Amino acid sequence: MAATPERPAAATTRRKAGRHRGEGQWAAGHFTPLNGNEQFKKDDDGLNVRTRIETIYSRRGFDSIDPNDLRGRMRWWGLYTQRRPGIDGGKTAVLEPEELDDEFFMLRVRIDGGRLTTDQLRVIGEISQEFARGTADITDRQNVQFHWIRIEDVPEIWRRLEGVGLSTTEACGDTPRAILGSPVAGIAEDEIIDGTPVIEEIHRRIVGNPAFSNLPRKFKTAVSGSPLLDVAHEINDISLVGVVHPELGPGFDVWVGGGLSTNPKLGVRLGAWVSAEEAAEVHEGVISIFRDHGYRRLRTRARLKFLVADWGPEKFRQVLEDEYLGRKLHDGPAPAEPAQRWRDHVGVHRQKDGRFYVGFAPRVGRVDGATLTKIAEVAAAHGSGRVRTTTEQKMLVLDITEDRVDSLVAALEALDLRVTPSPFRRGTMACTGIEFCKLAIVETKGRGASLIDELERRLPDFDEPVTINLNGCPNACARIQVADIGLKGQLMLDGNGEQVEGYQVHLGGALGLSAGFGRKVRGLKVTAAELPDYIERVLTAFTEQRTEGERFAQWVGRAEEGALK
Repeated sequence: MAATPERPAAATTRRKAGRHRGEGQWAAGHFTPLNGNEQFKKDDDGLNVRTRIETIYSRRGFDSIDPNDLRGRMRWWGLYTQRRPGIDGGKTAVLEPEELDDEFFMLRVRIDGGRLTTDQLRVIGEISQEFARGTADITDRQNVQFHWIRIEDVPEIWRRLEGVGLSTTEACGDTPRAILGSPVAGIAEDEIIDGTPVIEEIHRRIVGNPAFSNLPRKFKTAVSGSPLLDVAHEINDISLVGVVHPELGPGFDVWVGGGLSTNPKLGVRLGAWVSAEEAAEVHEGVISIFRDHGYRRLRTRARLKFLVADWGPEKFRQVLEDEYLGRKLHDGPAPAEPAQRWRDHVGVHRQKDGRFYVGFAPRVGRVDGATLTKIAEVAAAHGSGRVRTTTEQKMLVLDITEDRVDSLVAALEALDLRVTPSPFRRGTMACTGIEFCKLAIVETKGRGASLIDELERRLPDFDEPVTINLNGCPNACARIQVADIGLKGQLMLDGNGEQVEGYQVHLGGALGLSAGFGRKVRGLKVTAAELPDYIERVLTAFTEQRTEGERFAQWVGRAEEGALK
């Protein structure tokens, strides 16, 4: 039974509500909303706003939208207002929401597991061109985001998306977000276990389900059976990671409590092995713990990572088993570290059925509707009906016969979609940035693209894996703390005393191979204009000082500060 303010679950009714506010946990009887977000969620489920969008707002226009719907519940259907053009980064934190809001929206298409058919991709491309001024960004959560969406066009966009089996349901908001999955699930030669049925069952149970549509904050899920650990499992609220139990066979290792933003934490293992058949039930238990025990008093402490940090993995597992599953889970092994650094599946790779998949790299995830339409056409013309997005802002075309691979590669390269990209094209990631995001302080997408060009020109022989992640604000949507070179946007003074865009630098972060957060060097800030010079300088020092087989993150850990500035 789902716990709600009106009907607590059986596991929580034993506790009486106290007079103190506590952390706003429902399981402790604290049902009184303690902030504006909790109040508007109590007033009306975010899922209900769709009816108002279709029957009122799309007909009467932007000015008719209730503020709690505009800046709150509409997120439950993937809609955020975008930043009004011309507002500089210095005003991000001082203007009121209505001053930052434009009358256009970002609309996020939910793509669980990164799985798309060529027909679906073609529709996404067509929507981009017709309704979004050609915009379409591939995110590091395998989604696609449109910009410049008018509220009047949203019902028609939904009709077209849903006509091919896509949706924007709970793509944003305090909800179960899109489920990350290995883009090579079911086809990879080295796969431990196919996570596709698990993703489908999790989606069936929770997405659009009112029992899980009012969470303390967003809830991020990742499922992968790939030995490459290709879904950033360390930084999700729950991750199911493929492992082989010595007695029970292939299944999943359960991780909880990961997340970045301004208080980054790596997920922890529960030490529990679960089969594919029980994985969705365990997932439902974890998200139910978050709903019932998650902290609702302060938004800054409302992610699952804070509860896990306070409880520890042993208590978390005990509560999961005793109060939500009613049984003990099997102990199990940890996943092995991946054998290679790149986890984006870029390049040409053989599938287990003898056909091939081809992964390619757009620039910092930025594409456009016309390009997406062409990708769908090229893939279909080469015999593929399936494409995939990755957690590294890349894409794959699946199911290509050997005799068609070279032709497909040439067609993709002609679209400036590199199958054999430089380390800089392959390893640079950027968030949305100040162009559209109301939280951003600096530019990211355009700067990331120009940085790739400049580094390719300056360092043509550099061939080591390196990740360069640009973020427009401290919220770490582009994972700055776990990049080799993480760049957090901020305003700073240049040599002439002028305020300019710049970045605080994090060095030596990693996921998968010795996961950890980057090192902040005291006083290390770089203006946007100085960025190519700085990265050239630090990568040159790495090249000169590294030992045989040493990764960038390892070198950063032992390097003198002077070599990092």
